[in-house]
Amino acid sequence: MPIHRRVPRRLGLKTALAATISLPLSSTALSADPASAGERHGGPLRVMSFNLRYASTAEPHSWAVRRPVTRALLHRERLHVIGTQEGLYQQLRDIEADLGARYDWIGTGRAGGSRDEFMAVFYDTRRLVPEEYDHFWLSDTPDVIGSNTWGGGSIRMVTWVRFRDRADGDREFYLLNTHLDNASRNARARAAALIGERIGKLDGSLPLVVTGDFNVAAHKDPVYDTMLGAGLVDTWDTAAERSRLYGTFHGYRPLTPDGDRIDWILATPGVTTHRASINTFSLDGQFPSDHLPVQASLTLGRATP
Repeated sequence: MPIHRRVPRRLGLKTALAATISLPLSSTALSADPASAGERHGGPLRVMSFNLRYASTAEPHSWAVRRPVTRALLHRERLHVIGTQEGLYQQLRDIEADLGARYDWIGTGRAGGSRDEFMAVFYDTRRLVPEEYDHFWLSDTPDVIGSNTWGGGSIRMVTWVRFRDRADGDREFYLLNTHLDNASRNARARAAALIGERIGKLDGSLPLVVTGDFNVAAHKDPVYDTMLGAGLVDTWDTAAERSRLYGTFHGYRPLTPDGDRIDWILATPGVTTHRASINTFSLDGQFPSDHLPVQASLTLGRATP
C-alpha cells in the first residue's frame, strides 16, 4: 500500500531521490513566488522530450562544451515541461541553475538516489504545479528500485507526474517520461507492455502525455504499436503543422533528413497538437546532445473514455 506524505518544495522534489511511493504534493508549498502570479503563461503547453547524452569529459563533446549550447537552446524555446533522459545528477543541477529560479524538477536515479541516469522532468513553476509523482522500474518487480529482470543492458524506469495547469483553468494532466533499453528487444517489448498497463491504472478522465527515447523507429516496431494500443496517439502524426523530419539520433554526425524518429511525444486522443518539431539547434557546429530534441505544442483535452 503506498505511503502518502506531504513534502516541502525544496525537500520534496530535487532532493527526494528514492521515491517508489506516490507522493501527493502540497499546492501551497509548491506555489511560485507572488510576483509570478501575473506571469502565468496561457496558450498551448510547450513540451519537449530531450535525451541529454550523459555528462562526460570526453572531447570533443564533453558536457563542459555542450552545456552552454544546451542552455542557449532551452532559453530560446521557453518550454513549460521537459522530459529528459540520460541526465546525471550534477548535470541536472547544472541545467537547473541555467534555467533559473522559475524552473524546478522531479526525478531519481535509476539505480536509486543520485546514482546513475535520471528520467528527470523539468517544469515552469509559473504555469505548472505538481500534485503527485512516482517512479516505477521496467522489470518484473516495478516497485523495486534499480530492478532489471528482462535481460536489458541497463536499468530502465519511468518517472510520472500529475500536474495542475494554472493557465488552463487548473486542468490536471499526467506526464510520463521514460527511456527504453537499447540492447534487448525483449526488454523493450515488455517495458512497453508494462507502461501501457500502468497507464491503464491512472485516472482515465485526465489527459496524459508521454515523453521518451524508445530506441526504436516510430511506425517500424511492435513497441510503437503497443504504445498506441495503450490508447495513445503520436503527436507528430496528429499535429496540424510539422517541422522538417530528421532522424532524432545523430551521434554528432551529419543529420539524416527523413530519418527514424526514436524519440517520441505521445498523448491521449483528446489532446490537440498544434505543432510538432524536431529541433536542430546548434552553436558553431556543436549540438547540445547526440539526439535532437523533439517538441510539441499542445492544448489539453479530456481523455477519451
